[in-house]
Amino acid sequence: MLSPLLLATAAGLLSGLSLVAGAAVAWWVKVPREVIALVMAFGAGVLISALSFDLVAEATSSGGLLPTIVGVLAGAVVYVVLDQLLEHGGFRRKRHSRGGAAGGTGLGIALGALLDGVPETAVQGVSLTGGGSLSVAILVAVVISNIPEGMSSTADLKSSGRSAGYVFGLWSGIAVVCALSALGGYALLGSVAEGGQSFVMAFAAGAILAMICDTMIPEAFRRTQTLTGLVTVVGFIASYAVHELG
Repeated sequence: MLSPLLLATAAGLLSGLSLVAGAAVAWWVKVPREVIALVMAFGAGVLISALSFDLVAEATSSGGLLPTIVGVLAGAVVYVVLDQLLEHGGFRRKRHSRGGAAGGTGLGIALGALLDGVPETAVQGVSLTGGGSLSVAILVAVVISNIPEGMSSTADLKSSGRSAGYVFGLWSGIAVVCALSALGGYALLGSVAEGGQSFVMAFAAGAILAMICDTMIPEAFRRTQTLTGLVTVVGFIASYAVHELG
């Protein structure tokens, strides 16, 4: 059986490698954008359910309501501020602007994936501190949501003329950072008081929820329109079932 330290690292690496898997599919298989969007909508629903029942509920149970509310709000604010700095700093991550022009720089896409991935993987390490167990629901949710992100971004990078070495080097580097983020979540926060760990979980939930609303759902809706809500709900139900049956 893996030690908590190795388990945290493995979970973070698996989360990051799902981006590489999505990139591989997009590079060698021409997947319709509508299919990618449907998977993204499903992943958004899975994430919403997982952060609700595995992060926010757990944070409230161990840390109380007020710290949880503050943590969720703080996570959302920090994510939105960093995302805006990324956008206005010339590193566009969004595939389309309001005017409809195609966009998204390779570096911007990579930085955006890191911005999404750090709270998602750090919280996996936090969940293993103090004798806790890895949340399978969170891990599955992150993997499912990362695959369409890797697919969509890689399709854009390939169409812009980027080489396979550049693309897979980019995503492999992000996968390593995700593993280090999960490792850091365990190693650096293991000695933090329970209330502090609850705040971190709530903070991650707020950041992830802001990311879903700002990035995943708009990107999915642009392709699937009215199907987006239904598929997102199906993802939510699937994740909730895993939570209850687990």
